[in-house]
Amino acid sequence: MAEHRYRVDVVWTGATTDHRSYSRNHEVLATGRPPVRGSADPVIGRGDPERWNPEQLLLASLSQCHMLWYLHLCADAGIVVVDYLDQAEGVMNSQQFEQVTLRPRVTITDGDRAEQARALHTQAHQRCFIANSVNFPVNHEPDIRTE
Repeated sequence: MAEHRYRVDVVWTGATTDHRSYSRNHEVLATGRPPVRGSADPVIGRGDPERWNPEQLLLASLSQCHMLWYLHLCADAGIVVVDYLDQAEGVMNSQQFEQVTLRPRVTITDGDRAEQARALHTQAHQRCFIANSVNFPVNHEPDIRTE
Protein backbone atom coordinates (compact mmCIF):
# COMPACT_ATOMS: atom_id res chain seq x y z
CA MET A 1 0.00 0.00 0.00
CA ALA A 2 1.29 3.46 -0.88
CA GLU A 3 2.34 5.75 1.91
CA HIS A 4 0.62 9.14 2.09
CA ARG A 5 1.94 11.97 4.19
CA TYR A 6 0.02 14.97 5.45
CA ARG A 7 1.26 18.13 7.06
CA VAL A 8 -0.35 20.92 9.00
CA ASP A 9 1.14 23.66 11.10
CA VAL A 10 -0.52 24.59 14.40
CA VAL A 11 0.50 28.12 15.37
CA TRP A 12 -0.04 29.75 18.77
CA THR A 13 1.50 32.85 20.29
CA GLY A 14 1.06 34.33 23.74
CA ALA A 15 2.40 33.83 27.23
CA THR A 16 1.58 30.97 29.57
CA THR A 17 1.92 32.98 32.74
CA ASP A 18 -0.90 31.12 34.49
CA HIS A 19 -3.14 28.27 33.35
CA ARG A 20 -6.32 30.34 33.73
CA SER A 21 -5.31 33.38 31.74
CA TYR A 22 -3.45 32.38 28.58
CA SER A 23 -5.27 32.29 25.26
CA ARG A 24 -6.14 28.91 23.81
CA ASN A 25 -6.69 30.48 20.37
CA HIS A 26 -4.51 29.21 17.56
CA GLU A 27 -4.57 28.58 13.82
CA VAL A 28 -4.26 25.36 11.89
CA LEU A 29 -2.48 26.03 8.61
CA ALA A 30 -1.78 24.05 5.47
CA THR A 31 -0.25 25.26 2.24
CA GLY A 32 -2.81 26.68 -0.16
CA ARG A 33 -5.76 26.46 2.24
CA PRO A 34 -7.57 28.97 4.42
CA PRO A 35 -6.65 28.82 8.10
CA VAL A 36 -8.81 26.95 10.58
CA ARG A 37 -9.36 29.10 13.63
CA GLY A 38 -8.97 26.79 16.60
CA SER A 39 -9.29 26.95 20.35
CA ALA A 40 -10.05 24.65 23.25
CA ASP A 41 -13.54 23.49 24.14
CA PRO A 42 -14.98 26.41 26.13
CA VAL A 43 -16.54 24.16 28.78
CA ILE A 44 -13.53 22.00 29.61
CA GLY A 45 -10.59 24.02 28.33
CA ARG A 46 -11.39 27.73 28.63
CA GLY A 47 -11.52 28.15 24.87
CA ASP A 48 -13.25 30.55 22.51
CA PRO A 49 -16.76 29.27 21.64
CA GLU A 50 -16.56 30.93 18.20
CA ARG A 51 -13.61 28.76 17.12
CA TRP A 52 -13.32 25.08 16.26
CA ASN A 53 -12.05 22.81 19.01
CA PRO A 54 -10.11 19.57 18.51
CA GLU A 55 -13.07 17.44 19.58
CA GLN A 56 -15.30 19.00 16.89
CA LEU A 57 -12.56 18.58 14.29
CA LEU A 58 -12.16 14.88 15.12
CA LEU A 59 -15.92 14.41 14.78
CA ALA A 60 -15.89 16.34 11.49
CA SER A 61 -13.03 14.18 10.19
CA LEU A 62 -14.93 10.98 10.93
CA SER A 63 -18.07 12.32 9.29
CA GLN A 64 -16.27 13.67 6.22
CA CYS A 65 -14.26 10.49 5.67
CA HIS A 66 -17.40 8.35 5.88
CA MET A 67 -19.33 10.63 3.53
CA LEU A 68 -16.59 10.75 0.92
CA TRP A 69 -16.26 6.95 0.87
CA TYR A 70 -20.03 6.55 0.81
CA LEU A 71 -20.44 8.90 -2.16
CA HIS A 72 -17.64 7.06 -3.98
CA LEU A 73 -19.27 3.68 -3.40
CA CYS A 74 -22.68 4.95 -4.47
CA ALA A 75 -21.23 6.43 -7.66
CA ASP A 76 -19.52 3.12 -8.43
CA ALA A 77 -22.80 1.25 -7.83
CA GLY A 78 -24.82 3.64 -9.99
CA ILE A 79 -26.84 4.95 -7.04
CA VAL A 80 -27.52 8.65 -7.54
CA VAL A 81 -27.24 10.59 -4.28
CA VAL A 82 -28.70 14.10 -4.46
CA ASP A 83 -28.44 15.17 -0.82
CA TYR A 84 -26.40 14.12 2.22
CA LEU A 85 -26.61 15.54 5.72
CA ASP A 86 -24.85 13.96 8.68
CA GLN A 87 -25.76 15.05 12.18
CA ALA A 88 -22.81 13.39 13.89
CA GLU A 89 -22.47 13.22 17.64
CA GLY A 90 -19.59 12.19 19.87
CA VAL A 91 -19.68 11.16 23.51
CA MET A 92 -16.61 11.87 25.56
CA ASN A 93 -15.82 11.21 29.20
CA SER A 94 -13.17 13.19 31.05
CA GLN A 95 -10.35 11.22 29.41
CA GLN A 96 -11.36 10.15 25.89
CA PHE A 97 -14.10 9.64 23.35
CA GLU A 98 -16.32 6.69 24.24
CA GLN A 99 -18.17 6.57 20.93
CA VAL A 100 -19.28 8.51 17.89
CA THR A 101 -22.57 8.08 16.08
CA LEU A 102 -22.93 9.21 12.50
CA ARG A 103 -26.51 9.90 11.42
CA PRO A 104 -26.36 10.43 7.67
CA ARG A 105 -29.64 11.40 6.05
CA VAL A 106 -29.18 10.46 2.40
CA THR A 107 -31.54 11.23 -0.46
CA ILE A 108 -31.31 9.06 -3.56
CA THR A 109 -33.24 9.15 -6.83
CA ASP A 110 -34.27 5.47 -7.01
CA GLY A 111 -36.33 4.17 -4.09
CA ASP A 112 -35.92 0.58 -5.29
CA ARG A 113 -32.23 0.82 -4.36
CA ALA A 114 -32.75 2.07 -0.80
CA GLU A 115 -31.58 -1.15 0.87
CA GLN A 116 -28.46 -1.28 -1.30
CA ALA A 117 -27.82 2.38 -0.46
CA ARG A 118 -28.18 1.58 3.25
CA ALA A 119 -25.79 -1.39 2.99
CA LEU A 120 -23.09 0.76 1.42
CA HIS A 121 -22.69 2.56 4.75
CA THR A 122 -21.09 -0.60 6.15
CA GLN A 123 -18.56 -0.66 3.31
CA ALA A 124 -17.88 3.07 3.70
CA HIS A 125 -17.17 2.50 7.39
CA GLN A 126 -14.77 -0.35 6.59
CA ARG A 127 -12.85 1.85 4.15
CA CYS A 128 -12.73 5.05 6.18
CA PHE A 129 -9.12 5.70 7.16
CA ILE A 130 -10.09 7.88 10.10
CA ALA A 131 -12.58 5.38 11.57
CA ASN A 132 -9.93 2.67 11.22
CA SER A 133 -7.51 4.83 13.20
CA VAL A 134 -9.54 5.52 16.34
CA ASN A 135 -9.88 3.30 19.41
CA PHE A 136 -13.59 3.83 20.07
CA PRO A 137 -16.72 2.64 18.25
CA VAL A 138 -18.05 4.64 15.33
CA ASN A 139 -21.71 3.75 14.90
CA HIS A 140 -24.02 4.51 11.97
CA GLU A 141 -27.71 5.26 11.90
CA PRO A 142 -28.43 6.00 8.24
CA ASP A 143 -31.75 7.35 7.04
CA ILE A 144 -32.27 6.70 3.32
CA ARG A 145 -34.86 8.83 1.55
CA THR A 146 -36.07 9.09 -2.02
CA GLU A 147 -36.28 12.28 -4.03
